[in-house]
Amino acid sequence: MALSEPAHVLVVAHQTAATQRLLDAVRERAKSGPVKFHLVVPRRAQGMHKVVDPQDVGDDEAQRVLDDALPKLSEAAGHEVTGEMGDSEPLMAIHDAINLGAFDEIIVSTLPLGVSRWLKLDLISKTKALGLPVTHVQAANKVEAAAGVGAS
Repeated sequence: MALSEPAHVLVVAHQTAATQRLLDAVRERAKSGPVKFHLVVPRRAQGMHKVVDPQDVGDDEAQRVLDDALPKLSEAAGHEVTGEMGDSEPLMAIHDAINLGAFDEIIVSTLPLGVSRWLKLDLISKTKALGLPVTHVQAANKVEAAAGVGAS
């Protein structure tokens, strides 16, 4: 039997993209077999921009998150992790990524319960409904998440 193709894992994170818990989860997943990771950072609409032009906001911030997180995630994975900015709605960002790429599983990283907008939107359950295995990684606290993303 030929060597199996690496599993393709979609990682979805924003403020938590460089947190220790996510890095640990990527490291652990990488140990369990050949895998390729791809990070999607949903843009974040802010203030009036959400109403006026939701597509035009959050690019600078999302790009900073990618620039900060990709080297750390690549180190944790033991190989290059690719990444891109996604739709400002996290579920749409996940749908877009799955429609464009062949992913076998998803890791969603969020802020803690009570702080996370994604958890309030029930993102984990909605992502599981897509039929792929989903791992939920929750940042230890908001301080860790803020430290993980540098300036944000």
